[in-house]
Amino acid sequence: MSTTGRDLTRRLRLLLALGAVTTLALFAAYRGVHDDTVPLASSSTPGILAVDTAKTALQRAHAAVDGRGAAGDTTGEFHTQLSVAHQSIAVAASENVTGPADRHTLQTVTGLITVYSAWVERAGKETDPSLRAAYLHYAGQGRNDIVDRLDELRAGQVRVAREQASFPWPLWLGWGAVLVLCLVLCAALVEAQRFARLRFRSAVHPPLLAATVLCAGGVAVLGWFTVRAHAAMRDSLAELRTTRSPDEIPEAGADVGRYLADAGLWASLSEWIIVGGALLMALIWVGLWPRIAEYRFRAPR
Repeated sequence: MSTTGRDLTRRLRLLLALGAVTTLALFAAYRGVHDDTVPLASSSTPGILAVDTAKTALQRAHAAVDGRGAAGDTTGEFHTQLSVAHQSIAVAASENVTGPADRHTLQTVTGLITVYSAWVERAGKETDPSLRAAYLHYAGQGRNDIVDRLDELRAGQVRVAREQASFPWPLWLGWGAVLVLCLVLCAALVEAQRFARLRFRSAVHPPLLAATVLCAGGVAVLGWFTVRAHAAMRDSLAELRTTRSPDEIPEAGADVGRYLADAGLWASLSEWIIVGGALLMALIWVGLWPRIAEYRFRAPR
């Protein structure tokens, strides 16, 4: 009695199950890495650099009035740098890198800047050098408090960026599972082609061959994109860890933008994994079901 139909059915079920599991594992592993590339590029990086800009602007503002006596600059450079600080804090707040704690800290900083500005304004209007020095002293303490809070906020933002750029053991495990499943699926596809060639005298089985190429090629391409993305995120984190001088902040932002220029493309490919998995299983079905159908209504012999 021929067992070809039963053997083909068993192989079809195995291949479809492997295809589904491999697709889901690849989707989860890929999203585990690339879901963080876009937030790192579009949120964490601008937020961290905005805090750097606010901090350096406050330092420049205080330098404009500190130690200049009664004629200290309280209307020109000071207000220009204070405006830069306010704008940068607004940018950092809009990025909301660390969540509610981020917003609370920035609201507090905004209030402290108002108090700091008031002390500086009073110093600028004071003609008594000793009183002016006292006001500037209080203003300096306020400025130090603001900078300390910004440093604390920046440390929290960098921690978030570090988590986004990390590759923890669950991701290693996930990608290891993907590679194992891909190898098993490709081996099963090759075995099914060999079985079909021996039973049906066909040198090539195009649908199964296409499914094998799709599986191996898809995992290889997506794995390469993941390696590139992880390297880009690691380089971006290195740029963000160090507090930059005012002249270096735009350069750091441009470097991160260059590293993560393809982040949106990488992340969007995750949607095509499901499509590719469906195509893979369709090729397996088209490759084996017509042969199985030939045996469904045959009497045993």
